[in-house]
Amino acid sequence: MSGDGESIDNDPKKSYAGIPEAVFVDNIDEFMTQSENENADKVLKRLDEQHQKYKFMEFNLESKKRRLKNQIPDLEKSLKMIVMLQKKQDATEDMETQFLLSDQVYMKALIAPTNKVCLWLGANVMLEYTLDDAKNLLSKNIEQAKKNLGYVEHDLHFLRDQFTTTEVNMARVYNWDVKRRQAAKAAP
Repeated sequence: MSGDGESIDNDPKKSYAGIPEAVFVDNIDEFMTQSENENADKVLKRLDEQHQKYKFMEFNLESKKRRLKNQIPDLEKSLKMIVMLQKKQDATEDMETQFLLSDQVYMKALIAPTNKVCLWLGANVMLEYTLDDAKNLLSKNIEQAKKNLGYVEHDLHFLRDQFTTTEVNMARVYNWDVKRRQAAKAAP
């Protein structure tokens, strides 16, 4: 992951999460004569295991994608609030607002002009920041979350290609085995 603003599309990485690439079996006859490929059933089992691992990776990446898609709007709302607090910092009167108490339950609040704010960092940790420091932190977090979302989406596309390659390989091995069995039956 380069921090020089390089686009994901220009990055030669195939997978940011280290997802192994499925190798397309071009010559099935040559592939099946390799020492680790004793018989079609074992090869199909190994390919199925690889397919299941890809499914597990997909599930994890989809979860991460959902988490990031929820996190970004929350960070952006917090940043908007920091900007509003900065504008009202030199005001003489309190600002009236509403804050989220729990799901769909809001509470009215009066906020005195301030130059400090507390931010949840996660794991039950809250720290006090100046408004400028909070704005910088949230801006960096939004930028990083968007970059991570791009990486996850890139890896999901890469993973879909691996599914296709693995499924095609499975079909080719299966068809090779069917032809081999038919030839064995036809031989006198």
